[in-house]
Amino acid sequence: MEAEKKTQSNQGVQVIARAAEILRVLKNDNAGLSLGQIAERVHLPRSTVQRIVNALLAERLVMSSSSEGGLRLGSEIQSLAAAGRVNMTELVHPVLTELAKRTKETVDLAVFRDDHMVFLDQVIGTHRLRTVSAVGEVFPMTDTANGKAALSMLEDDKVVSIAARELKADGQTQRPLSDFLKEIEDIRATGIAWDLNEHTQGISAAGFAFRDPVGLIYAISVPVPSHRFAGLKGDLSGQLLETRDAVMKLV
Repeated sequence: MEAEKKTQSNQGVQVIARAAEILRVLKNDNAGLSLGQIAERVHLPRSTVQRIVNALLAERLVMSSSSEGGLRLGSEIQSLAAAGRVNMTELVHPVLTELAKRTKETVDLAVFRDDHMVFLDQVIGTHRLRTVSAVGEVFPMTDTANGKAALSMLEDDKVVSIAARELKADGQTQRPLSDFLKEIEDIRATGIAWDLNEHTQGISAAGFAFRDPVGLIYAISVPVPSHRFAGLKGDLSGQLLETRDAVMKLV
């Protein structure tokens, strides 16, 4: 009896794993797939795929995408995704607060959208002279610590597309694109991006980027008046890497 229960349990786990694989295949093809195409991609018999898909259809996790019988992710998947979506601002705010407390400097959170960074949250430092931005403010990618950090998370062709357009628009012809791409490689190696009086004269910054569970790219950065940045730079790098480890445990 015990062996029979164990066998049934293993079979149940296997069915769940196969259903998850089918859902992942459909996630990667929004146009829809036939049963035969799904079976080929998950390396299962068509009859097995048919049984699992029928169950997923009944639960609205899969739906027909056309009269030809194509299948794609169903409406219930969207509902589940919405219910599980993390409010990143609320999640990492305590981490921002802790970093601001340790450094006494302002700490920012921004998100990558299309071809720019959007400011989401800020914990203001305790120094009398400090940097302050407004929620919703838009930052460029190539001369900010948060923008460079976010670019380092993208594929090379996407980096080139965004950087070439932005550098040309800003008239930054004195810096070749190849030099900027080398900086992105350095950021990938070290995990830290720098803005040394680039975005705003008199303000320098350091930051890092990370992805949330659904793939959105965020960046945490510390902007500092440049006159005291040099003395903080070495310690700031270590503080940011510790903060990155803390964030990755949360996401």
